[in-house]
Amino acid sequence: MEYTQLGRTGLRVGRIVLGTMNFGPHTDETDSHSIMDTALAAGVNFFDTANVYGWGENKGRTEEIIGSWFAKGGGRRDKVVIATKVFGGMNAAGEPWPNEDRLSALNIRRSVEASLRRLRTDHIDLYQFHHVDRRTPWEEIWQAMDVLVQQGKILYVGSSNLAGWHIAQANETARRRGSLGLVSEQCLYNLAERRAEMEVVPAARAYGLGVIPWSPLHGGLLGGVLRKEREGGGARSASGRSADALANSRIRDQIQAYEDVVDKHGLAPGEVALAWLLTRPGITGPIVGPRTTEQLESALRAAELKLPEELLVDLDEIFPGPGASPEAFAW
Repeated sequence: MEYTQLGRTGLRVGRIVLGTMNFGPHTDETDSHSIMDTALAAGVNFFDTANVYGWGENKGRTEEIIGSWFAKGGGRRDKVVIATKVFGGMNAAGEPWPNEDRLSALNIRRSVEASLRRLRTDHIDLYQFHHVDRRTPWEEIWQAMDVLVQQGKILYVGSSNLAGWHIAQANETARRRGSLGLVSEQCLYNLAERRAEMEVVPAARAYGLGVIPWSPLHGGLLGGVLRKEREGGGARSASGRSADALANSRIRDQIQAYEDVVDKHGLAPGEVALAWLLTRPGITGPIVGPRTTEQLESALRAAELKLPEELLVDLDEIFPGPGASPEAFAW
């Protein structure tokens, strides 16, 4: 496993990030533990989760599964950089009670304590905002985070799903307070969805944030979905935005061109999509969310894949980026 610094910090993390969103809803505890053991044995030391994972009536279940794995000992907790998130309400019955969601100082305090209990640990390495909170001032948010750092309950603060100007606003506020500020940003970024290149990735690089792409296969769209469709497995491979996207003939043609050019090089589509992200400036590593050990092993192969320059050129032609801001929309 190749390692890199997380943004401007001294923290070293693997270039493949283990996403755990499937642990609980789709992968039971035993298999989840097996996946984490396999990841750790392969050198993956960066695990990502969120307090709401488990979903519905089982929110928090994913953190509990990770916590039970940590409790097995063997140095598991010490070897892992654990990242979790705060924002969403944990009430499965409906609308959250006031102050049980978002980024108020009160909810941050309650949420971190609950995550620590579920994870069975005394600290969280990277505590991330799951979304921007337009109601809470950054001064309040950073005050709460600074207290948690001083208490040793969290070490670093990251974000997810922020706009470029949110990153600037957050870190300028942190700078005025003498705080370290955001050190990472999780964003939707892959070959088929490159809008983050316009402002989010440049803002993150300017402020020294590591960029951690989520949905690197765009919900299965970049994982050989058309080939699997022909073989009778496509319905499970594409879901959500990806299934809807395939109804668009232009996007379907793009995906077919992608699969054809990857096949020409004798490579696997999903592994190419991950390897492409690892070539992008400012990228720490993509989050992979395996349901099985086999899916994890495929992602690990991508970390060792060196894409030919000819293929990189072809990929840019099939999936052109949006261009730099403001030129992309101003001229």
